[in-house]
Amino acid sequence: MKPMAFSIIEHQSNRGKARDKKLKILPVILSGGSGTRLWPVSRSDYPKQLQELCGDHSLLQQTVLRLPCDEQMAAPVVICNAQQRFLIAEQLRGIGVAPSQIILEPVARSTAAALAIPALGADDPANTVLVAMPADHFIADQEAFSRAIKQAAALALGGKLMTLGVKPTKAHTGFGYIQQGAALSEDAQAYEVTQFKEKPDEATAQAYLQAGTYLWNAGIFVFRADCYLAELERLQPQIVAACRQALERSQKDLDFVRLDPDAFAQSPNLSIDYAIMEQAANVGVLPVAFDWSDIGGWPALWQLGSKDENDNVVKGDALLKDSHRCYIRSEDRLVAAIGLEDLVIVDTSDALLVATRDRADEVKDIVAQIKKAKRSEADTHQRVWRPWGYYESLDSGDRFQVKQIMVKPGGRLSLQMHHHRAEHWVVVSGTARVTCGDKISLLGPNETAYIPMGEVHRLENPGLLPLFLVEVQSGDYLGEDDIVRIEDLYKRGNEETK
Repeated sequence: MKPMAFSIIEHQSNRGKARDKKLKILPVILSGGSGTRLWPVSRSDYPKQLQELCGDHSLLQQTVLRLPCDEQMAAPVVICNAQQRFLIAEQLRGIGVAPSQIILEPVARSTAAALAIPALGADDPANTVLVAMPADHFIADQEAFSRAIKQAAALALGGKLMTLGVKPTKAHTGFGYIQQGAALSEDAQAYEVTQFKEKPDEATAQAYLQAGTYLWNAGIFVFRADCYLAELERLQPQIVAACRQALERSQKDLDFVRLDPDAFAQSPNLSIDYAIMEQAANVGVLPVAFDWSDIGGWPALWQLGSKDENDNVVKGDALLKDSHRCYIRSEDRLVAAIGLEDLVIVDTSDALLVATRDRADEVKDIVAQIKKAKRSEADTHQRVWRPWGYYESLDSGDRFQVKQIMVKPGGRLSLQMHHHRAEHWVVVSGTARVTCGDKISLLGPNETAYIPMGEVHRLENPGLLPLFLVEVQSGDYLGEDDIVRIEDLYKRGNEETK
């Protein structure tokens, strides 16, 4: 079977119409990771790249929106895991972007393999320049970023594997560094790469800053598809073989491409830095001076945020007295702070984080404890998003659970049944179409439905407005895995609840 082609021409967004027949710039958005350093807002089911952490759009949406708008720029390819596919598709629709493809990784295999997939799928690899970007970075100056991408793409078209290096503003120990060497040409303002450096200690970071030839590694790469594959074949042939097979065996699923899990799992788990960039000879770096952050934790958001007269950053409902240099975020209720200094306070509906700013990154250790205890707070929020809308836990106790359910216009839950619980539905607003056994009913506000244990049922919203209802579950087991899915508009299996 021929590898599935990612047609840059056929899958166009409203960000460009006519395409140049030669150079194509294909953005590849890497949307992996769970962002544990930003817990309790970032969780594995709804990680930081899908959150509105700095601005009116999520980090993923900001990444797509900062792409240059011109004839050479193709609609982006997004690479993610299957669990987040509907959220990502919905966020792209929300900004009016139709991606070339949304590729689902069955297992995490880091960036070298992730980037091999769109490179293998390019319809004209010798004239397709990939721009690989993590979905969780913040860049303030969109125009400067666009200029840098076009400069790097011109150099990449000549065969260079390019990376962007951010000019450091301080001796940061949380970033990797790139040592720049000789200039690539007199007018390119780009350089050969002498070495990639690991995250340094404080003294080494100070030395890098003083030397003036070291740049922060932004993790943004620009290269021709065929050049990348040639180096990958030379240095990591197992990755190419596994990815080629995973693509050949891939399956189309609605708007998504599912890579073959067995084949993709055979790929070594290596980042592009280790697999290629640190070993290849034709690597260049383009220095950039725009503000950039990888949003690695709460201290980064304090640095980026708008500060009050006492250097506090406040998001949400909070009142402060005699407090200084704090980051306070409240999502549901009033937070009051008195006499605090250098703290991070993040309050969500089901979890509260309090930490000193200099130790806030250690929240990842708390997340590890939560996972070890098999608590849900590491993975899900009380509001859980689904392709049809969301449900939100309101209350629970012995043999009962209460939820709010929102179904989008046209949304439809799967045809399903439960072995261990019955359900009572009360429509709050909107119109519900309820299937219960052989009976189909239309319900409006204040009308109710009872779903007996073991009965086949479905909930739909046939209206033009969102449907809101309250669901009361009762039974001896109320876990989300008590579901037998019979039919589903979104082609999910029983492993994906509701």
